[in-house]
Amino acid sequence: MARGAEKDAYWSQEVTRGSNALDLEAGVFTWDDPKLIALSLKRSAEASERRKSTPFRSAMSMLTFYINRAGRDLPDERRHVLEQAKAELRKAFGR
Repeated sequence: MARGAEKDAYWSQEVTRGSNALDLEAGVFTWDDPKLIALSLKRSAEASERRKSTPFRSAMSMLTFYINRAGRDLPDERRHVLEQAKAELRKAFGR
């Protein structure tokens, strides 16, 4: 891994692990079930006392952040699962 890419991977991993707004379950973005990912993000967002926006926006922002940070390195299958998790998140919040 190139030095810049290594630093970038470390930064995004730290943000995901130590988000100032949400305490995420370990490995949530590696799970295979989009509904379980969405429900976990929903629980985390609703339980957070540090978030600055609504639980829905916080959860969706964290999911989108993860997808965007992975960029082209995110395998198509994983991207598909995470995009499905967005739809499940909307359902979970009644949107």
